[in-house]
Amino acid sequence: MLGRDQEPGSYYVGVDVGTGSVRAALVDQRGILLAFADQPINQWEPQFNHHEQSSEDIWAACCVVTKNLRETCWDKAGHFFDLPDFLSWKATGVTARSLCSLVCKWTYSAEKGWDDSFWKMIGLEDFVADNYNKIGNQVLPPGASLGNGLTPEAAKDLGLPAGIAVAASLIDAHAGGLGVIGADVRGYGLACEGQPMTSRLAVICGTSSCHMGISKDPIFVPGVWGPYFSAMVPGFWLNEGGQSVTGKLIDHMVQGHAAFPELQAKATARCQSVYAYLNSHLDLIKKAQPVGFLTVDLHVWPDFHGNRSPLADLTLKGMVTGLKLSQDLDDLAILYLATVQAIAFGTRLIIEAMEAGGHSISALFLCGGLSKNPLFVQMHADITGMPVVLSQEVESVLVGAAILGACASGDFASVQEAMARMSKVGKVVLPRLEDKRYYDKKYQVFLKLVEHQKEYAAIMKGD
Repeated sequence: MLGRDQEPGSYYVGVDVGTGSVRAALVDQRGILLAFADQPINQWEPQFNHHEQSSEDIWAACCVVTKNLRETCWDKAGHFFDLPDFLSWKATGVTARSLCSLVCKWTYSAEKGWDDSFWKMIGLEDFVADNYNKIGNQVLPPGASLGNGLTPEAAKDLGLPAGIAVAASLIDAHAGGLGVIGADVRGYGLACEGQPMTSRLAVICGTSSCHMGISKDPIFVPGVWGPYFSAMVPGFWLNEGGQSVTGKLIDHMVQGHAAFPELQAKATARCQSVYAYLNSHLDLIKKAQPVGFLTVDLHVWPDFHGNRSPLADLTLKGMVTGLKLSQDLDDLAILYLATVQAIAFGTRLIIEAMEAGGHSISALFLCGGLSKNPLFVQMHADITGMPVVLSQEVESVLVGAAILGACASGDFASVQEAMARMSKVGKVVLPRLEDKRYYDKKYQVFLKLVEHQKEYAAIMKGD
C-alpha cells in the first residue's frame, strides 16, 4: 500500500457516513490522505417528505469502501517487481525474476527459496498464495536467457529486431562489479595474476560506494551483507559492503565551503571541473611533501549519514577535527583531501572486516564516477596498501550489463568466460608504500574518532 515516497509506519482508515454516501480514506501519521473510496447509500421515500435508510445497507456500504481501499495500492496488483525485473518483463513479457534482486533485496534463499514464515510474520502472507505468483516463482541466475527474447511490441519501442536475447538482470552496482572483477591482468605484475577472482574486491564508487567480494564458500562478515549465492558471479558467494553517500559527501563538503564560489569561478576560467582544479591546486600547495601529508592535523569521520559497513550503525554522525578560522581556497582544498582520505579509510575498515571473516584480498578493481578522479584512486591505493585496477571502459556497469546479454545470446558458454573476454584493464595505480607509516597513523586517528563519538553518545545518554 506504500507509494515510492512513503515510509513504513501506521496507517488509519477514516470512515464518513453521510446522507447520500459512505466515504473512506487511508491516512498516514502525517495526516496525508493516501487513498479514497466512496459508495452510495440507498434511500427510500415511502411518502412525500418522509425519508428512510437501512442501517444494514449503511454497514454494507462501510464494508465496500473499506475493502476498496485495500484493493486500491494491493489486491489489484498482479505482480510485484524490483526495477530490473520490471524492465526485463517489459522487454520479454516473462515474469521470471533475477536471482540477484531476490537474494539481495527480497530475502530469497538461493538454496531454500522463499521463507513462508517471514511473510506471515510481517503480515504479507498473501505473497505465499498461488505458489508465490505475485513475487516470483521462476528465478534465474544472471545472464540466463529470458523467454523468446524481445517481444514485437518491445522491439518496436526500442528500435531493435524482435527476438533478440534478453538476459536475467543484475542490480546496477552488481553489474559494475561483474564488469570489472574478471579482467585479464596478465603483464601488470599484480599479486592477483593467476589467482582466482576471490582475491579481488570490486569497488563501485559513485554517489555511494559498494564493495563486492566473492568466495567459493559462504563467508559471514558482521556488518557486511551476504553471503548471497550466485548474486553477482554465478557459482560464487557474494559479500557486499558499502558506504552511504560518498560522492555526495565530497560534494557536500566542497559546495558548502565559503571559498566554493571562488573555486567555481577559477575552475570555469580554466575550463576544468572543480575537482580537477582542486587536484591541481593541492599539487601547488604541497611543496616538497607528498599531497596526502597536507592533512596531518585535519581528520574526518565520513559517516554523515550513518555507517552501513562494517559497523552497521545508522546513528553515527560525521566528524571533523583540526578546523581553523581560515576559509580560503587552500583551506577548501585540504578539507576536500581529508574527506577523500576518510572515504578511503572507510574502505580499509571494510576490507579488514572482510579479511577477518575469511576473505583474502590483494587488489581493488574500481569503477563508477569517483574512479575518474585520480586523487580518489591514489588515496585508495595508498591507504589500503593495495594496487587499484581501473577498467579500459569507464562505464563498467554498462559493460557488466552487456556481458549478461552476451551470455544470454549464447556467444559465450558462461558468464565467467564473457567476463574474461570483455573486461579490459585500462590502468593500474600502485600504492606509495613509502608513505605507509603516515597513513597507518592517520588510520589510528580515524578509528579513535568513532570510538570517541560513541563515548560522547554514552555520556549524553547517562544520568
